[in-house]
Amino acid sequence: MLKERSIIPGFGLTLGYTLLYLSLIVLIPLSTLFIKSATLGFKDFWTVISAPRVVSAYKLSFGASFFAASINVIFGFIVAWVLVRYQFPFKKLMDAFVDIPFALPTAVAGISLTAIYSPSGWIGKYLNFIGIKSAYSPLGIVIALTFISLPFVVRTLQPVIQELDKEMEEAAASLGASRWQIFIRVLFPVCIPATLTGFILSFARALGEYGSIVFISGNMPFKTEIVPLLIVTKLEQYDYAGATAVAAVMLLVSFCLLFTTNCLQWWSRKVQGMR
Repeated sequence: MLKERSIIPGFGLTLGYTLLYLSLIVLIPLSTLFIKSATLGFKDFWTVISAPRVVSAYKLSFGASFFAASINVIFGFIVAWVLVRYQFPFKKLMDAFVDIPFALPTAVAGISLTAIYSPSGWIGKYLNFIGIKSAYSPLGIVIALTFISLPFVVRTLQPVIQELDKEMEEAAASLGASRWQIFIRVLFPVCIPATLTGFILSFARALGEYGSIVFISGNMPFKTEIVPLLIVTKLEQYDYAGATAVAAVMLLVSFCLLFTTNCLQWWSRKVQGMR
């Protein structure tokens, strides 16, 4: 009996190259965070990551990222649905606009958002008139995070919406179900795994954002200082161990989020296979 040959030629060689490349580019650089932060000792490490200023930055980063991801789940779902299900003029152009946060330098995004939402900006002056401070406040951070993380929700949901079986909708309609009932009971349950995946990807992307926030936040400790900015501040003060300690915490959180994303993708494939 002939031994089944691998589709990929030189599997052992390519696997070795893959592990080497990932180690040089990803694993070894990230491991230095834990090695450097380990020089503090557990007591000093805990003192650094539980300092009031650091905890305040955690609360702002996680809170603003959660709100931004939640907003993107709602409106990103609508955008993805419209782009998939409807035909209208300039549809491809609008679809391309969704990817602008991917290609636009985050510093440019921050400058643009600050100019628009500042007290004298096009939108900021009207918000300021009714007593809402957008730029240089937590609200400005949420706005910036919503802008840069929107594509993750839209691009995650689009393929799933495209694969929805229209025969299921027709069958439900023939049984007397209303459009709302078809959406809630037939279509949305299939989209739940992808929706959660988009939320987590958006949340994880927002956690690591720096460039667009540094301009619109005001960077005030205990008020508008996010974790990435605090890490940069510690680096500027030559507190490398403290910076890596805070960065290690964020790395662990990011890893947990990505692991959860992989679990959700497995769930999504399982749901798709049961259809």
